[in-house]
Order: sequence, then structure tokens, then C-alpha cells
Amino acid sequence: MKYFLSLIMLAVFSFSSTAQDAVALRKKHFNLENGLAIQGYDPVTYFTQSKAVKGKKELAVSYQGILYYFSSETNKGAFKATPFKYEPEYGGWCAYAMGQKGEKVSVDPETFKILNGRLYLFYNRYFTNTLKDWNKNEATLKNNADINWPKLFK
Repeated sequence: MKYFLSLIMLAVFSFSSTAQDAVALRKKHFNLENGLAIQGYDPVTYFTQSKAVKGKKELAVSYQGILYYFSSETNKGAFKATPFKYEPEYGGWCAYAMGQKGEKVSVDPETFKILNGRLYLFYNRYFTNTLKDWNKNEATLKNNADINWPKLFK
């Protein structure tokens, strides 16, 4: 009986340790500002209103170690029901930079694109809007970004 209980405890500890490692890895690689994703913008409004809207601190949700703000209870509920649907691709880093060089580059949360039901964010400062460059070669850049992003986790 002790052996059986020891195996169960080991399995629970291993699962807990693996889950904690996954959260730590997400926190390490996601584009966060004081633990906050998308600089406090509501990830759901990109899909429902086709625009970037600042969320409210009092409507926060933590998902796998990443904190998101929402502009309404409705959006908060939608995210909690299917968080993967609303999380930005490439951890919220610039999709163009991820595709071009496999680099983490900050974004302007108001420069975005919804493609095949996924949210892509882009750098847009100092006369450089990478969304325009992305649109010129989207298929290749997306394919490259999809290959480059997992490499950062190795």
C-alpha cells in the first residue's frame, strides 16, 4: 500500500512540477509588461469589435501564468471559456520580426491582424509599420514565424 501511495504522490508531484515549468516557460517567452499581456489591451475586442480596446484592471484573468485585462464581463467570460482562441500568436511579439529573423520585438497593440481566427500583433513606431511588410509576403513570413517560435522554447 505504501508503494502504491508513493507512486501516486510521485505522479502528482511530477505533474505539478511539469505544469509549473510550463507556466515559467510561458512567462519567460511571452511579451509581458509587469506580467501583463498585450500592454493591458482586451484580447477579445480584436475579434468582436475589430479594434484594440484597453482592458480594466478590475476585470483581470490569469491564464497559465499570463495576466489579461478585459473591457467587459462578457469579454472576460468569452476568454475564460476558450482562452487559446484569443491569445496572440508568438506570445504577443511582433509577427513580422518572428517570421523575418525569429526575434522577439515589441509591438504596438493597435497594429494587428486577424488571420484564420488568430491574433497577430506588429511593431509600428518611428516610421516603420511592420504590418505593411507582413502583408507583402504574408504566407512566407507566417510559415517562418510558425517554425521560429517553437525554437525559442528549446
